[in-house]
Amino acid sequence: MGKQYIYINFYAPIIPQSVSILMQIVQNSLQEGVDRIVLLISSPGGQVAAGLSLYNFLKGIPVDIETHNFDSVDSVAIVVFCAGQKRYCVPNARFLLHGIGFDITAGTRFEEKHLEEKIKDLKMDKANIVKIIAENCKKTEKEISDDIHEVKVLNPEQAKDYGLVHEIKKDLFPKDAQVININGPWQ
Repeated sequence: MGKQYIYINFYAPIIPQSVSILMQIVQNSLQEGVDRIVLLISSPGGQVAAGLSLYNFLKGIPVDIETHNFDSVDSVAIVVFCAGQKRYCVPNARFLLHGIGFDITAGTRFEEKHLEEKIKDLKMDKANIVKIIAENCKKTEKEISDDIHEVKVLNPEQAKDYGLVHEIKKDLFPKDAQVININGPWQ
């Protein structure tokens, strides 16, 4: 019996709801004997914790993973993209590296200790993101950290030189492929 493939179109932000759906699809596919997952990604990024969890999940499962940027992979979605052993993008894709932060509600008051804790959290999240990207491309942690700080946008050729992309190709899947879509009205 040949390899069994699954194609998943992830057109969503990286948030707990979308990540949970993707993980469930992957788990069900593993039980059905799938041994290769092609994850088509277009995502504006989202929550760092959700992205790191998804990356660790995808890297830890016993199947081949391919990722394919079919439009824009931004922010923590780059971490998820790095889960692919083979990584592709379409000729007019882009990648966006930028700093991380946190949202606050109006009227929120911070004590010094709470701000110090938030800064430690941000630094740890950035260090994890930098380490993951460095492990999967041709740049040092310092170079990636600097690029994140300065905000870097990569076109396909630049992403290939950077080591994020192995090949630029327009074909996403074969004509007869069944594609599972993950998209929703998430805010």
